[in-house]
Amino acid sequence: MNNIVTKLRAAGCVFAEDEAELLTAAAATPEELASMVDRRVSGLPLEQIVGWAEFCGLRIAVEPSVFVPRRRTEFLVEQASALVSPGGAVVDLCCGTGAIGVAVVAGMSEFSLYAADIDPAAVRCARRNVEPVGGQVFEGDLYAALPPEIRGRVDVLVVNAPYVPTDDIALMPPEARDHEAPVALDGGYDGLAVHRRVAAEAPAWLRPGGHVLIETSVRQAASTERLLADAGLTARVEHSEEVSGTVAIGRRPV
Repeated sequence: MNNIVTKLRAAGCVFAEDEAELLTAAAATPEELASMVDRRVSGLPLEQIVGWAEFCGLRIAVEPSVFVPRRRTEFLVEQASALVSPGGAVVDLCCGTGAIGVAVVAGMSEFSLYAADIDPAAVRCARRNVEPVGGQVFEGDLYAALPPEIRGRVDVLVVNAPYVPTDDIALMPPEARDHEAPVALDGGYDGLAVHRRVAAEAPAWLRPGGHVLIETSVRQAASTERLLADAGLTARVEHSEEVSGTVAIGRRPV
C-alpha cells in the first residue's frame, strides 16, 4: 500500500491514500491493481478506472470517456429536489451518466424520469444508472431526443450542459480534457452555446409553474439568467460557496 501511495503522490494525486484504498478494493488481482495504478498515474480519472463515482451519497456507474459527475453539481440536485412536485416528471438533459436525474428522484416514491444525451457512450452508461430506478434514457440532440408526449408536462428540467468556452478547454485539468468527451465540455466560443438552445425551448416543455435549472459558472451566471428571462421565464441565480456550485433557475409562469 505504501508503494502505491508513493506512486500516486508523485503523480500529483492530492488524496493519494484514499485513492490507494479505492484502487486496492476494486482490483481482483495484484496484476489488475498494478494496471489500475499505472492508468491512474498516467492521468486517467479515478472514477473511470474503478467504474463508479460517489454522487449525493449514491454509487453512480462511470464508463470511459463519459463525463464524471462533480461534487459542485450536488448543489444543482439540492436546488431541483426542493422544487420537484410529488409524482412529477423530471428530465435530465445532457445527462452524461444520468447521475443528476437519479439523485433528484432518489427520495421520491412516485415520479417519471427521462434522461437524454447526444453521446452514445453517455447514453449507454446512463442506462446502467437510470433504468434500475425506473427511468428512461434517450439518445439525441437536446429536446429532439425526448418523447413528444411529455412536451408541456415537465415539472423539473435539470441541465448540466457543457459550458466551458472552447479556448479554455486547454486550461482544464488533464483528467477532464484528455479523458472526457469534448462534446461534454465544449460550450462554444463563450460557453453559452448550449445554454441558449436549452433556454429558448424550455418554456415549451415545462408545465405551468415548472422549473428549468442550468448549472453555470459565476462568470457566466448573469448571462445564463438573462437567457432564461429572454425566453419568458422568471429567472434567478443561486450559488453555494461550500461546493462552488452555481445554478440559473427559470420558472414558467402559471
